[in-house]
Amino acid sequence: PPLVVDVDGTLVRSDLLIESGLDLARRRPLDLVHLPGWLAQGRAHLKRELARRSAFDAAAVPLDEEVLAHLRRERARGRRIWLASASEGSLVQAIADHLGLFDGVFASDGRTNLKADAKARALVAAFGEGGFDYIGNDRADLPVWRRARRALLVDAAARVAAALEAAGGSPEVLVARRRDPLARLRALRPHQWLKNLLVFAPLLAAHHAGSAVLATAGVAFVAFSLVASGVYVLNDLLDLPSDRAHPRKSSRPLASGALPLASALVLSPALVLAGLLLAALVNPALAGVLALYWLVTTAYSLYLKRKALLDVITLAGLYTLRVLGGAVAVGLAVSEWLLAFSMFLFLALAIIKRYAELVDAIARDQGDPRGRGYQAHDLSMLAALGAAAGYIAVLVFALYIRTPQVQALYAHPELLWGVCGLLLYWISRMLLASHRGRMDDDPVVFAVRDRGSLVVLVLSVVLVFAAT
Repeated sequence: PPLVVDVDGTLVRSDLLIESGLDLARRRPLDLVHLPGWLAQGRAHLKRELARRSAFDAAAVPLDEEVLAHLRRERARGRRIWLASASEGSLVQAIADHLGLFDGVFASDGRTNLKADAKARALVAAFGEGGFDYIGNDRADLPVWRRARRALLVDAAARVAAALEAAGGSPEVLVARRRDPLARLRALRPHQWLKNLLVFAPLLAAHHAGSAVLATAGVAFVAFSLVASGVYVLNDLLDLPSDRAHPRKSSRPLASGALPLASALVLSPALVLAGLLLAALVNPALAGVLALYWLVTTAYSLYLKRKALLDVITLAGLYTLRVLGGAVAVGLAVSEWLLAFSMFLFLALAIIKRYAELVDAIARDQGDPRGRGYQAHDLSMLAALGAAAGYIAVLVFALYIRTPQVQALYAHPELLWGVCGLLLYWISRMLLASHRGRMDDDPVVFAVRDRGSLVVLVLSVVLVFAAT
């Protein structure tokens, strides 16, 4: 008998409806206002409208290699194989054409949402009662399994198998349940929380580090981390095509299919809401700064990151908002010198990030990076802009040393000139590492792992304490 295979969550480690919705949000976000109207005409109509506007790439979606290997073995034996999915027919047909294994497809057509009982009826009409074997993964597949000759399960939850057995079925596990217990944690990018330590910068710069204010700043750190992680999840949802084409980013939980897209759609707003509520408990003004941070990062994910120069200026502004958030959390007046220094320093790091991406793309002969506004021949200009921003940050620090505030805070302010020298060395080192192709995807992460950067940090801390 023919072998019939489900698509979402079975052959494909993704969800084509969510994929097409994200593609619309990525390329034509204003069209999202039509979603309620499309849905009012039925899920099949919604899927058709999203698919019509989607630049779907069947070659890019993550496949379940174990399922694919099984299908190829069955095909080699001469068996007929069909795809059957509740996804829109044009997307399912694109996958069938790409793999070249299938005799045909059953899918939603704009009028009928081919799911659960509707799918079961269509397959029985085509092959007869018990005239086919079916591979699926979800509770929605229960009506189909009940009318199939054999019920084959892929990555199905225990409750799904139990429900099938309770209905008199005999489930056979083709691919056992597998979940990466760390997938959700990795999607939060906890290593990026280091950037949120900037909330402590205003306290340290003002020598205002009592236990109470440190505790308050600690809560602000957690709030920023929650919101930042929520935005990282959203960013990864919107960056699926470019991440899947990248040699390292393709292993991220969402790009690889280790974390279901539906879970991420719930996780992202939940993290943002938790962070905003926590900030509101500390200080309503902090919640305001954090809400602004979320709005800017969302705009960055949806639009600004694809615009050359606007993207790096936005990133620098987001770093500076962390500094401002720390000051607001504890009621400190933030120093204009600190804001200026952080703006130029983090503008330099943002430019270095883009510079490193270009160097990497050129080394892999990939052409211009996908989803960015830069071209390969922009390399020398980015190097110049990064150096200029970094050295201006050092100039701001040097001018700050001669201010009355420093004279009042430090007993030996002349020692701070040593920090200027260390900063000049460090910025130059970061640029050189990028030029040589040794830079990580994120300069901050690179700095944490780089021995030379850590030495610069330790020496700078020693000089600051000696000057106090």
